[in-house]
Amino acid sequence: MPPLKKGATLPQPDWPGIETERLVLRQWRASDVTANTMMLGDPLSARFITADRKPVTELMAGWRNAAIMAGHWVLHGFGMFVVEEKASGTFVGRVGPFYPPVWPGFEVGWGIATEFRGKGYAVEAARAAIDWSFATFELDRIIHCIDRENTASQAVARRLGAYPEGETMLLSHAVELWVTRRQTWSSQN
Repeated sequence: MPPLKKGATLPQPDWPGIETERLVLRQWRASDVTANTMMLGDPLSARFITADRKPVTELMAGWRNAAIMAGHWVLHGFGMFVVEEKASGTFVGRVGPFYPPVWPGFEVGWGIATEFRGKGYAVEAARAAIDWSFATFELDRIIHCIDRENTASQAVARRLGAYPEGETMLLSHAVELWVTRRQTWSSQN
């Protein structure tokens, strides 16, 4: 885990989250399991965000995935946020920091449910998560691990000002490493 910035603290379980114009980014709840499972059941989502690249078809597998996301918060004090549409309270997806032991760096990633794609939610949520990450941690860069074929995520990364800087193997699959640097991020915002 990267060091915290001086004076920064990590969120507590009752933390209200981050609000953007249209979204709320918050910690996980038991009520998110079904919506997360449905998102991961979509073959296009699963292809790029499940460990085995296959759709999640059983509630138990969806529960395990949500438990990993929620467990990251418990183990590290931060993790991917549930993204909720502010107007409706509906689960939109998950976006935010992810840094398990085998990861090539501190990542801010995104996964948006099919029915919410194309609305700019991934960029809006990722921007808030990157802002929060740079404000909270001593980081010079944030990575985004993106499959070579995931043109939608590559477009999100470009809109965030990230650039590809090589490839790595992640869970036995080649991915491109896109990078957002603090130095250029600060000048954008």
